[in-house]
Amino acid sequence: MTISELRCEQYSQDFSQADLLGLAETLDGCVQLGASVGFVPPFGQTEALAFWHKLLPAFAAGERRILVARLHGKIVGTVQLVIDMPGNGQHRADVVKLLVHPDARRQGIARKLMQTIEKLAADLGKTLLVLDTVTGSEAQTLYHHLGYALCGVIPGYALSTEGIYDSTSVMYKPLGRLAK
Repeated sequence: MTISELRCEQYSQDFSQADLLGLAETLDGCVQLGASVGFVPPFGQTEALAFWHKLLPAFAAGERRILVARLHGKIVGTVQLVIDMPGNGQHRADVVKLLVHPDARRQGIARKLMQTIEKLAADLGKTLLVLDTVTGSEAQTLYHHLGYALCGVIPGYALSTEGIYDSTSVMYKPLGRLAK
């Protein structure tokens, strides 16, 4: 695979059942490999599919935007942008649930998804992105390389899939006029 074959698309319509199953497979695979994305064992396809169904109203209402990365038509990654913020936070958005299918890792997909979600955020007039990730993780390194700054570390923030309380690093990236 080359990164040029990868297609990132924003969903604004209804998801097909095949797409929901592809998203569920990606989420389940990430959780099985220990990703700290809000879920702990026991977890499987059924729970993953329920998660995506639960978010459909937020996508339909425009409260969240979702990007899906496809390779030869198959979903290999996704990331979300939470844009429904209070009145004093309309300039910012949260980046959540960056997921790359276990079979498609180490090929630049996460980087491409992040670059695309940043462009989407800027196009929506957002000037600040915020995210959190497990402290010391490969994801934190990626975010750092993409220009995200560490705001702080919260110890014992989330229960890992191994039953350990991991610290989380809160990071941010100014966009547009704030980036200058």
